[in-house]
Amino acid sequence: MADAPLHVVTGAFGYTGRYLAEKLLADGIRVRTLTNSPQRKNPFGDQVEARPFDFDRPERLVESLRGAAVLYNTYWVRFDKVGFSHDAAVDRTRTLFRAAAEAKVGRVVHVSITSPSESSPLPYFRGKALLERALVESGLPHSIVRPAVLFGGEDILVNNIAWVLRRFPVFGVFGDGRYRLQPIHVEDFAALLQNEGRATGNRVIDAVGPEAFTYRELVAAIGRAIGKKRPIVSVPPRLGYVVGLVVGKLVGDVTITWEEVQGLMAGLLYTGAPPAGSTRLTDWARASAKTLGTRYHSELARRRDRTRAYAEM
Repeated sequence: MADAPLHVVTGAFGYTGRYLAEKLLADGIRVRTLTNSPQRKNPFGDQVEARPFDFDRPERLVESLRGAAVLYNTYWVRFDKVGFSHDAAVDRTRTLFRAAAEAKVGRVVHVSITSPSESSPLPYFRGKALLERALVESGLPHSIVRPAVLFGGEDILVNNIAWVLRRFPVFGVFGDGRYRLQPIHVEDFAALLQNEGRATGNRVIDAVGPEAFTYRELVAAIGRAIGKKRPIVSVPPRLGYVVGLVVGKLVGDVTITWEEVQGLMAGLLYTGAPPAGSTRLTDWARASAKTLGTRYHSELARRRDRTRAYAEM
C-alpha cells in the first residue's frame, strides 16, 4: 500500500465519507481522512490514517494534503448551532481549498447541493454556491457533485420519516406536499464520488436517483414499505415546523429547520436531471422494512459524541 496513490477523504468516519472510504480501500487506494473527530472509533483500523482538520493551522493542513492525488470534500454543517455555522463552514472550506492548491493536490471532488445560488436567501444553498465559485477560482481540477437527498444506511431524513410513521397515527406534510425531490442511495453516491476522482477536466453533476417523488408520495411509499400506511394531512408550514420543534425537544435533536422547510417547498431538491444512481428507494425501503425507522437517527448526537461510530448511534 505504500506505493498506492493517496486519496484524502474529509469525514471518513461519518456518513458518506465512510462509504466512499470503503470503496477506495477496496480499489487498492491509500486513504487518509481529515476529521473533527480524530478520537471517534475508527471503523477501518489502521487502514485509514486520521488527521485533524487544522483549519486554524493552515500549514499543517497543507502537509496533510501534500502528495494527495485526490481530495474528496464532504465537509459541511446541516444547520447553525453553537460551535457550528454555515458561515464558519464556508470560511473553513475556503481554507481547505487554498491548502489543497498549495499542496498541489491533483483533483478535488466536492460535495455541494442541488440548486445552489449565491442570491439564495437560504444560507445552506447560498454557502454551497459560494464554495463552488471558490473551487472554480482556485484553478484546481475538480468535479462538483450536487446531491439532493441521501438514503440508506444511517441516513437521517428517510429513516426518521419511517420513525414518525411507526409512532404516530397521522403524518403531516408542509402545505400541499406536492414539491418534489430525487433521493439517491448512499452507495450509489459514494460510487459516483469515486468515479469522479478518476475523471479529468472540470465537471458538475446532479447526484440524483432513478425515482422522483412529491414529498407526499415519498411519505406514502415509506409507509407502504414498512406496513404503516397513515393518513397524510396538509398542515400550514409554520405549524408543521413548530410540531417538528416539539418532536425535536422530545428526542433531543433538531428534526428539521425552517430553512429546510423553505428549500423543500421551493423544489430545490428536484432538478429533473438524468439519474446518477440505479438504486430505487422503493425497492430499498421494502428490503429494509424490518429495521427502517425502528430507532431515531439524531444529528445532534453525532455532533456531540465524537467517540462512537455513526453506525452505533
